[in-house]
Amino acid sequence: MKESQFMNLFSFKSKSCLGVDIGTSGVKIVELIREKNKVKLVSYGFSEDVPEGEKFDWRKNPDRIARIISLVREKSGMSSSDAISSLPTFSVFSSLINLAKMDKKDLSSAVQWEAKKVVPLPLEEMKWDWVEVDEGESGGIKVLLTAAPKFLVEKYIEIFKLAKLNLLSLEAENLSLIRAILGNDPSTVMLVDIGRNTTDISIAEKGIPILNRSIDSGGDTITKAISRNLNISAHRAEQFKYDLGISSLDSSGVGVPKAILDAVSPIVDEIRYTLNLFQDKNKRSVEKVVLSGGGALLANLADHLSKTLDKKTIIGDPWFRISYPLDLEPLLKELSPKLAVAVGLAMREM
Repeated sequence: MKESQFMNLFSFKSKSCLGVDIGTSGVKIVELIREKNKVKLVSYGFSEDVPEGEKFDWRKNPDRIARIISLVREKSGMSSSDAISSLPTFSVFSSLINLAKMDKKDLSSAVQWEAKKVVPLPLEEMKWDWVEVDEGESGGIKVLLTAAPKFLVEKYIEIFKLAKLNLLSLEAENLSLIRAILGNDPSTVMLVDIGRNTTDISIAEKGIPILNRSIDSGGDTITKAISRNLNISAHRAEQFKYDLGISSLDSSGVGVPKAILDAVSPIVDEIRYTLNLFQDKNKRSVEKVVLSGGGALLANLADHLSKTLDKKTIIGDPWFRISYPLDLEPLLKELSPKLAVAVGLAMREM
């Protein structure tokens, strides 16, 4: 299904920043600006032009993604040339490392030594970074280490050069979601990002991801199940998915709810497994589950998960710290799961 939407809200002379989320179905971009103590939405746009059932491998065609980024910027009236983008969560290695207390001058070499032990590929093949996040065990130092393959990072750099944008930084999608949806919430929260082809699950404490998992099942899996079950086109199945969702599970006749329920079950099973894994190992519970990604728009999914998991489940709101015209609230609420990563990316510079 080809879907595009563009919106320019304000015209600013101040410096703004773009959050650019590149997915397997297209591109989502949000432009934000900080004025005094407020972060304002300047514009947003997205273009999802890959048909259901197909996966666009942008790594083999950076020119096409660069053109889409330029088109979205142009149609949305975006002025900033500074951008931050995200690496897919499943392609980024991250780990919390506890170190003994030491002089700051020795910290970098100590992290590198530990990185060689835990990163699954040789460090010379990876781009890696770390940040001190908290006091470690027994008064030591805790750092968050992240690493991604060099070839992947270089592909992103190529895309943004072709799009004539200044790429300020790259980060994992789950970090962007935490920034956008959780803010300064210190509680233990599970984030479930349901994209078209994959679902990424992260558990965060004090705003730090401590457990990450990904599965190859997403919104497209649900669409295909409905399409097969009812013998209808993917376009119609997509509409059924959002109109009916997981409701009237006992209804007879159309059979849509049962088809959706079966398609959603791998995602539900993985969420339950990750919850149990974390809670059994750490002897503490996850307080709530927060959904994002286009698949989160599946009607009644949050309610279904709340009942199935016996855990409060909501759709995340990436706009809760952002100023925007109130008349746009219904539209932005509808788009919030899709644009959450892009919002979090742009907020990094705010």
